[in-house]
Amino acid sequence: MDQSLTLNSIQPVVKVEDVHKYFGTLHVLRGIGMTVHRGEVIVLIGPSGSGKSTLLRCINHLEKIDRGRITVAGRPMGYREANGRQVELRESEVARHRREVGMVFQQFNLFPHLTALANITAGPIHVLQRKREEAEAQARRLLEMVGLPDRADAYPAQLSGGQQQRVAIARALAMNPKLMLFDEPTSALDPEMITEVLDVMLKLSDQGMTMIVVTHEMGFAKAAADRIIFMDEGRLVEEAPPAEFFTHPRHERTRQFLSKILH
Repeated sequence: MDQSLTLNSIQPVVKVEDVHKYFGTLHVLRGIGMTVHRGEVIVLIGPSGSGKSTLLRCINHLEKIDRGRITVAGRPMGYREANGRQVELRESEVARHRREVGMVFQQFNLFPHLTALANITAGPIHVLQRKREEAEAQARRLLEMVGLPDRADAYPAQLSGGQQQRVAIARALAMNPKLMLFDEPTSALDPEMITEVLDVMLKLSDQGMTMIVVTHEMGFAKAAADRIIFMDEGRLVEEAPPAEFFTHPRHERTRQFLSKILH
């Protein structure tokens, strides 16, 4: 077997080592360490202000870390090693590495002047230099996958919130990422639209997509997660598979949190 293929199969997709992040004097991430392997679905839960969204943004280098190290697909995200220290890359270099990471936010962030199809094809055509016909064929496959095959020509204003979020997921997938980050992707949706987005995410997990998901949807966490990580005050408090996490939480702080959100 090709040794590089063997190494690629065991190399973590994400490795976070002793990561610290400050906003002014506020210590938001306090020595975070975690490893995510290919095909894993990790769900991050915790109270507001615990650092979950900040951690996702650091993984994608949308926020710069103050200490520690994050590697994505085997390379330091946003930095290069030089004489034993990390030197920040130019934004163009960061952007190239960031292509391997798809991110879906609370807000849909679609281009309002472009159709669903054009939103999805923009990255592949202008960033990856794909031919328009190839990009559009892929976009139509992705619209089919997210349950919107007949909405290719619709503009965002003509779509419901759930439909817009599904287009946003398709747009991220069009870049063929090795990792998908979801930052509370259903929090801005009406209750009846939440399920249609979660169903797409479940389908992705079934297809083996590596995912880190910040969510308050415990049903999704139970159904899709390989591991659930509970964060509080910038630290990873507890980590376990769903069955163990929900039935036998080890830490009192975890038990307190679960008692408030599980009815």
